[in-house]
Amino acid sequence: MYNRREITTQERLQQERFCQEIRARIAGRPHYALVDTYGCQQNESDSEILRGWLVQCGYALTDSEEKADLIAVNTCAVREHAEKRVLGNVGALAHNKAKNPELIVCVGGCMAQQETMRERIRRSYRVVDMVFGPHEVWQFPQLLLETMERRGRRGSKSRLIAAAPSEGVVAEGLPRQRDSAVKAWLTIMNGCDNFCSYCIVPYVRGRERSRRPADILAEARELVAAGYKDITLLGQNVNSYGKGLEEDVDFPDLLAELDKIPGDYVLRFMTSHPKDATEKLFRVMAESEHCAHHIHLPLQSGSDRILKEMNRHYDRAKYLEKVAAARAAMPDLVLTTDIIVGFPGETEADFMDTLSLVNEVRYDAMFTFIFSARTGTPAAAMPDPVSRAEKQVWFDKLLDAANRISGEKHAAYVGGTYRVLVDGETGQSPYNLSSRTKGGRLVHLAGDPALVGSFTDVKITDSTTWALYGELA
Repeated sequence: MYNRREITTQERLQQERFCQEIRARIAGRPHYALVDTYGCQQNESDSEILRGWLVQCGYALTDSEEKADLIAVNTCAVREHAEKRVLGNVGALAHNKAKNPELIVCVGGCMAQQETMRERIRRSYRVVDMVFGPHEVWQFPQLLLETMERRGRRGSKSRLIAAAPSEGVVAEGLPRQRDSAVKAWLTIMNGCDNFCSYCIVPYVRGRERSRRPADILAEARELVAAGYKDITLLGQNVNSYGKGLEEDVDFPDLLAELDKIPGDYVLRFMTSHPKDATEKLFRVMAESEHCAHHIHLPLQSGSDRILKEMNRHYDRAKYLEKVAAARAAMPDLVLTTDIIVGFPGETEADFMDTLSLVNEVRYDAMFTFIFSARTGTPAAAMPDPVSRAEKQVWFDKLLDAANRISGEKHAAYVGGTYRVLVDGETGQSPYNLSSRTKGGRLVHLAGDPALVGSFTDVKITDSTTWALYGELA
């Protein structure tokens, strides 16, 4: 079940040799590359590797499409809106290519892993020179060199399509160019075995494969030593971590070992599947020095009937038990969630079950979506008689409840003093700095930009539905 293949040192070194060949090819003038990322944090992490490879290949990084000699678009396939946005932006790159015929356009990520989408790009988006899936990120230099060698050919052979079906690999030692000096993504596993009926992720990201604990711990130590203060552990379902490894280790075990690394930093993680969130995890979080008391625990629906159709492997009662256990272990827990409105066959009564659960649990924040059919998933073939307009009415009711509860939760912070990590500048006055509480709540404040990257105490003076406002204590 767990097909886990690690990339060998020899394979990685071969990619570095390809980097040297590309560097020699583009020598003579500065070359610039842009990586445009859509979707989840895992995509952000993959883009860090793409930027790392491009720097090794001799490119300087840029945010300007006009300046770029290479544009890599790292895509998302979770919702139709994201796909349409990507395709629109990719199509617009034809104008850039008309001005710079040497421009190389690459489309990668989860969208590119879908066969129907690959064919659509091949047929209708001639501006694209290379298509690659998330499983090919580790060998990006090889694909880029082959793309360069194909330049000048005519017909379909001039373009590289490299996104064959794959269970994926585990690749260590890849280069990274991180966006921030304060926050860092730390991937602990990839893939998903849950096959929720609406979700495309297992089909494009492959089956679950965990990194070895020693490799994760080594990377975490490097991040702390480099001064990173906010480290987020990533996986499609972090609670499944450890399956398929030779070591007898689970996610709470890993979290406890990471917490032993000395330093002043915060550990976060996402995403947790409710069926695998255990009291052991909650206990480890509560006893941890560094772990944020925040869990993102996607509900998706409050209706038992819909949860079964979604293939979620829990019911309403079991979910509420998890919430109660987590809050008992951590009374200051910040709880967030995802909810889908309008799943095929959902009735108003099913939706009201969701709304009642939201009012009972009172999430600190919610990420809400109207159902988006993904070709190739079981849900895409289910009868869906409810109109988009009616789903919108339900969605608006849910959003009203989410905003009301979040506003009430935020108002309770006013007057209190909290330790926050100042993580950036807003560019706006008077609250020119942004920060986060250990529970992940956004706090705007006024202060010296030199505070970025440091922890400080802030007194909360005001709040809105979406943020807190404070002053240095």
